[in-house]
Amino acid sequence: MLAEQLAGRRELDVTLSLAGRTVSPARQPVPVRSGGFGGAAGLADYLLRERIDALIDATHPYASRISANALAAAHETNVPFVVLRRPPWIAVAGDHWTDVSDVPEAVRALGQSPRHVFVTLGRNELAPFAGAPQHHYLIRSVDPVDPPLPLPHAAYLTARGPFAEAVDRALMITHGIDVVIAKNSGGNATYGKIAAARSLGIGVIVLRRPPAPDAPSVATVEDAIAWLDHALTSATARGV
Repeated sequence: MLAEQLAGRRELDVTLSLAGRTVSPARQPVPVRSGGFGGAAGLADYLLRERIDALIDATHPYASRISANALAAAHETNVPFVVLRRPPWIAVAGDHWTDVSDVPEAVRALGQSPRHVFVTLGRNELAPFAGAPQHHYLIRSVDPVDPPLPLPHAAYLTARGPFAEAVDRALMITHGIDVVIAKNSGGNATYGKIAAARSLGIGVIVLRRPPAPDAPSVATVEDAIAWLDHALTSATARGV
């Protein structure tokens, strides 16, 4: 994780900004601020007020509004900016994927006949499932779904990744899952459900990623740190 790699760099003053949507975020090894900035203008004010030398957008690939605001604020303030984005998963032999654009389309893709559905989305994205009460749902989220959805057949699992393939495979077998709904998050932490679905011959309804910001990007934490070192060295050379 980027914050863990930067925590030992005593020459850096690192701040990790969280959106504040997770009730109990994971503990972090660097100082954390939580909550929005008030859009791009508010973030730009923060960058100038705190004399930020570099900005790394390491948000979830589906946090498009946050990424757009970060890019706009960086342009406004001339702060060096890079996007750290895990490459998306690519379907391989044995995968049975259905690509959809959003959650309502994912619900429609389930069809009318009752199915046993493993839903791996955030709690704030679940409302459309109330329109398809015929299905049996297993819903896994970081925070509890409170209040529960108005569904006659829904079980809830509160857990934070990483999730091993063997664990997700056992979970799907226990609950008789015949379809998974997931975002294409990339990385290893939540790939277990994709691999488990493949091994069981289960289809996956995959939410497409929104367009990436038109900005310089890197795919790994190591590349992000290399970019940061270069940006800070260049700023020092310019006397900034």
